Amino acid sequence: MDAVITYVNGLDPVWRDEYSSVVGGKMLSKRYRDWGTLKYLLRGIERHIPFVGNVFLVVSGETQVPDWVDRSAVRIVLHKDIVPEQFLPTFNSTTIEMFLHKIPGLSEEFLYFNDDMFPVMDCSYSDFFRDGKAVIGFASHFLALGKYKKRVRNSDRQARKALGMRPGLFFVRPQHTCSPMSRRESEAVYAFSEDIIFKVVSRLRTTENFNQYLFLDYLYYQGKTVPGKISNKHLSPAVHSPETIVSNILDPRTKLLCINDVSMNDEDFERYRSAVLDAFGKHFPEASRFETR
Repeated sequence: MDAVITYVNGLDPVWRDEYSSVVGGKMLSKRYRDWGTLKYLLRGIERHIPFVGNVFLVVSGETQVPDWVDRSAVRIVLHKDIVPEQFLPTFNSTTIEMFLHKIPGLSEEFLYFNDDMFPVMDCSYSDFFRDGKAVIGFASHFLALGKYKKRVRNSDRQARKALGMRPGLFFVRPQHTCSPMSRRESEAVYAFSEDIIFKVVSRLRTTENFNQYLFLDYLYYQGKTVPGKISNKHLSPAVHSPETIVSNILDPRTKLLCINDVSMNDEDFERYRSAVLDAFGKHFPEASRFETR
């Protein structure tokens, strides 16, 4: 299986100029903030998910690729390679997610990582796929409160529609971790949904968007998932101290960690960032094959 990583560095001046041209003077969201941890995600894949074949790094442009990335080991995918031109430039990860299955050379089974998800213990193939089915835990929800939940519900409804099912009173939400995905099944639901996808994708997030859960829900409603959560812990500076996050990196209890960014002042951000980078440097002291030597 391959791995796909979406990445953005909000400090890149080329990217910032494009962003300003779309949003004007609007302040940058935390979701564009780079913690400097991409190399540790790549080191985690090499050490803890060694059966991964190709690693695809999906970025908006060439200036987004860190200088230390070995381009002979990491396959760079630009937004323009997969996203239709009329939707570019885009600053909406849910738009990019609609087209990941179009990555040239992508394997049938692949893992999709946001750049805040890190393998920290050894994983096996069966952690992600069993007997041709994706291992994904799902939660059921009734109310779509907030923008995020509305996108989750949109995705559920479209997956049902693609399979000839009626919308339900409840909708499902997959576990928030790296996602085991099927290129073939993603192509199928995309082919059915292309017209509506083109109507709802946008350069910035809206409540009308779908997200990657469209493709996971499509698997779920066909019975092509295995009920079982991937070993993962979600950590947030909103509720976890730097010491707690560091402890989970140096002495992990789960196979993957998601360290989610939140709004905070610059001083707190640097405090958390420094602690996280120091801990990852100790957990992954050796450079990976994905880095220039």
